[in-house]
Amino acid sequence: MQGTSIIYGLVGALAIALLYAAFTDIRRRKIDNWLNLAIALAAPLFWWASGLSLWPGVALQLALAIGTFAVMAGLFALRAMGGGDVKMLTALALWMPAGLFLRLLVVMALAGGVLTVALGMWHVTRRQKDKLKIPYGVAIALAGLWTIASADAAHWNSPKVLALPGHAVARLVMTTRGPVAGPVTGSAASPAPGATPGAGK
Repeated sequence: MQGTSIIYGLVGALAIALLYAAFTDIRRRKIDNWLNLAIALAAPLFWWASGLSLWPGVALQLALAIGTFAVMAGLFALRAMGGGDVKMLTALALWMPAGLFLRLLVVMALAGGVLTVALGMWHVTRRQKDKLKIPYGVAIALAGLWTIASADAAHWNSPKVLALPGHAVARLVMTTRGPVAGPVTGSAASPAPGATPGAGK
């Protein structure tokens, strides 16, 4: 149960960090370096609590983060993404397996598109002449929170890792405590061969 408590604590802290990143990006159009660094440095503790093996588990997470940074750095060079956004996505890549991280990217792209259209319309209606700056950290935060909330234990590196509200909580409890005894049905309720029903009464 101790490892489970640590996992929940770390995931809760990650959710708070994402909310704070969205707030600062809206207010200052900036995601602080210390926040991205804290998310990245907390990942090894998350690996340990979830029982992730060094090979291939940790190696795959590091490879995913390096690949994410390389791709996002290219987008930064094209001025399609801010530096803080690149760092945050790289840090988040340390927390999620490739399949779950891909889901985050898809949701992020959709949320970013909606955000861009909404802010663009607002910019036009107010006849603003300055350059429109999209707080893409909001899209990243929304995607991250949605991915965490919808994650199922089966999508993570270990069956013990991150299962959140709803049906996933039951899976996490069964994984860490063992299966919960349920009603006896079917063959389990049948008397042993040769036994007389009602014997012993």
